[in-house]
Amino acid sequence: MLDRAATQMRAWRCHGVGEHHALRIETLSAPTPGDGELHVDVRAFAPGFPDLLMVQGLYQLKPALPFTPCAEFSGTVRALGSGVEGYRVGDRVMGVVRFGAAAEQLVVRANDCLPLPPGFEDAHGAAFLIAAKTAYVGLVVRGGLKAGETLLVHGASGGVGLAAVELGKALGATVIAAVSGPDKLAVVKEKGADHLIDYCDGSFRAQVKACTQGRGADVIYDPVGGDVFDESLHCIATFGRLLVIGFASGRIPQVPVNLALIKQIAIVGVRAGEYGRQFPAGGAAVNAALSDLAQRSALTAHVHARYAFEQLIAAFDEIAERTVIGRVVIELPQH
Repeated sequence: MLDRAATQMRAWRCHGVGEHHALRIETLSAPTPGDGELHVDVRAFAPGFPDLLMVQGLYQLKPALPFTPCAEFSGTVRALGSGVEGYRVGDRVMGVVRFGAAAEQLVVRANDCLPLPPGFEDAHGAAFLIAAKTAYVGLVVRGGLKAGETLLVHGASGGVGLAAVELGKALGATVIAAVSGPDKLAVVKEKGADHLIDYCDGSFRAQVKACTQGRGADVIYDPVGGDVFDESLHCIATFGRLLVIGFASGRIPQVPVNLALIKQIAIVGVRAGEYGRQFPAGGAAVNAALSDLAQRSALTAHVHARYAFEQLIAAFDEIAERTVIGRVVIELPQH
């Protein structure tokens, strides 16, 4: 007689977009890996703000209903699909799917996984890849950040923000980190930020100018949008690059292109996952770089809070309250 884990699994399911409190746990058939895929026993997954937006029907990707939310996970390889090389059953991995990680098991393309670094807990692996990849594609591939330049990171206490602070320092930049409140300031300072800005103090453009001797920031990393984006246009250096990461503020700003002309700046959109899908060779190079940075502890993951599998709704509540520093992680029991 087969045990339940061999044929069935539990997963969180979204049957109608709008309210994350309507999510519920269901029992589903266990997945089977296809060509080039890994079948993974999930040990941890990390719900994020984009996952919450997807459940609410507000994200650019809108899966067919019903679906299992969440994108980022870590776990142990249970089985290999045909053609998979470089992995064995029992290997510990971290990876990303577009959705489907809020489950006890999943299948994922082997190319979308990395070996879990020896110093990483499962929780760290679940909270690493999306933030690190967004920072790397943004700052290196799209932003061309160079040693000696000044980087302004908005929303610096979030997962993608903390990764940008750490990577900016690893690349030799001077990093200005902007957050709200003393607790968040303390964390970004620990991550190596050279200058700190508290949004609670009001307008930040004068502080950026003071930190840069009036030049402005060479690269601005903006996952916030709205008023933050608008003001960033007034404290960016000539020939600067303003990286559009997302719109956590809820407002998509409009660009007065005369400012782009006068300062000769570039406004650059960053979609890290889509970069790898459009350019597989580039995506593989990014993964290799991230694996090296993780092995050297030059990039890490900050776990704000840990929840049990049954507490996904509570984790989403905390994300919605905008109090998370880094990432929240759902941990599954070890068998």
